[in-house]
Amino acid sequence: METTPFWLAEPPPELEVAATDSADVAVIGAGITGCSAALALARGGLRVRVHDARGIAEGASGRNGGFALRGGAARYDVARETYGADAAQELWRRTEAALDRLESMAGEAFRRTGSLRLAADDEERAEILAEYEALREDGFAAEWRDELPHLRPEFRGAIFHRSDGALQPARFVRGLARLAAAEGVAFQQNCRIESLDALEAEQVVIATDGSGRGLLAELDDAVWPARGQVLTTEPLDERLFECPHYARHGFDYWQQLSDGRIVLGGFRDFSILTEMTDEETTTEPIQEALDAFLVELLGRMPQVTHRWAGIFGLTQDLLPLVGAVPGRPGTWVAAGYSGHGNVLGFMCGELIAGAVLGREDPLLELFSPARLLVSG
Repeated sequence: METTPFWLAEPPPELEVAATDSADVAVIGAGITGCSAALALARGGLRVRVHDARGIAEGASGRNGGFALRGGAARYDVARETYGADAAQELWRRTEAALDRLESMAGEAFRRTGSLRLAADDEERAEILAEYEALREDGFAAEWRDELPHLRPEFRGAIFHRSDGALQPARFVRGLARLAAAEGVAFQQNCRIESLDALEAEQVVIATDGSGRGLLAELDDAVWPARGQVLTTEPLDERLFECPHYARHGFDYWQQLSDGRIVLGGFRDFSILTEMTDEETTTEPIQEALDAFLVELLGRMPQVTHRWAGIFGLTQDLLPLVGAVPGRPGTWVAAGYSGHGNVLGFMCGELIAGAVLGREDPLLELFSPARLLVSG
């Protein structure tokens, strides 16, 4: 049984080693945010060095379910009520644009499949119906589906999001790293940063999502680590799921890859206290829940080839922190995607790079770290 994520089975990129003696910006984290930010910063004319405790995409960016979804972690109707209608619309529009950019850069790592947000019971049906109606009111494409013949009858309808897709996340992030290296970005892999004082750079960008605890105490208080557990099956002969599926507010999620494998994750609410951790290990209760659900989906238990865990960052309001760290000149953060890091992380990498380069953006106000951080 492989405990290395299926996404990381491909060999890592061999990057040309650039000079690392000086940098304008040091980026901590070689995941989707760090590589996206590094590429944008280098294209903006800055010298950039990226540090990671492991290798490129070996954290959350290579350990998730491979979903590429528009929007944020909150339902759209909830986002309108919580953040305001204008802010919610801006966020959704920007993630749609980020998806288009991601597709143009990802090549075979991305498939524009759409996604299905499922209602697991009548209560959830009412909730996602409200989201569907809000999306339609504001001009966003969404389709309601009552007929779900490929699923067991317990599901009570779904929203089909046509613009969403499926991503081989590690392949995409490693592609970003290659582009960044070609622009002169230096990568220092297997290089754990214990203190920001150790970095010789005018600006520092923390892009560790739910990892990297201990770098800043105020960041540790605002971004909570959570563990997601995932498995992958052997290739199945039959094509059952044409797009990523998710239900129970995203606690259950699965997709079928082009080679027939099922990638299934979630169920952390079955042991929510133990899953609020930064220990990157699988556990029997969650893996048993995944196995049981797999049998419900397929009617049998296929061979499971990979089981793994990954750590992501949760925030109190389900919005990321992107911008300057209050009270710490030259220190920036882009983290806390609450389980939606593939598209948000890519977009926020570009966003934080723009902030470092002095560009104004309406999303920086919505994502301002000052709303959750106490000055250090």
